[in-house]
Amino acid sequence: MKSFEESFARLEAILQQMNEPTTSLENSLQLFVEADTLIKSCSKELKQAEEKVRILMKNRDGSIQVDEALTPKTEECNY
Repeated sequence: MKSFEESFARLEAILQQMNEPTTSLENSLQLFVEADTLIKSCSKELKQAEEKVRILMKNRDGSIQVDEALTPKTEECNY
């Protein structure tokens, strides 16, 4: 399984290859299928990372504080 960074780099390479005028339709379709798989994988990893961040941001009472736009609020650190 590729890391997020490897998958993202491959997606960039696929985009460049698909934009080449010499890329055939058949090859473009194969690249599109590969890109779709990579996008799903990256999205899943991002969602998991977001969930970890939400857990880390929970208050001690177990709730997450959000603003009006439902964006999690962060607390100031007094180091």
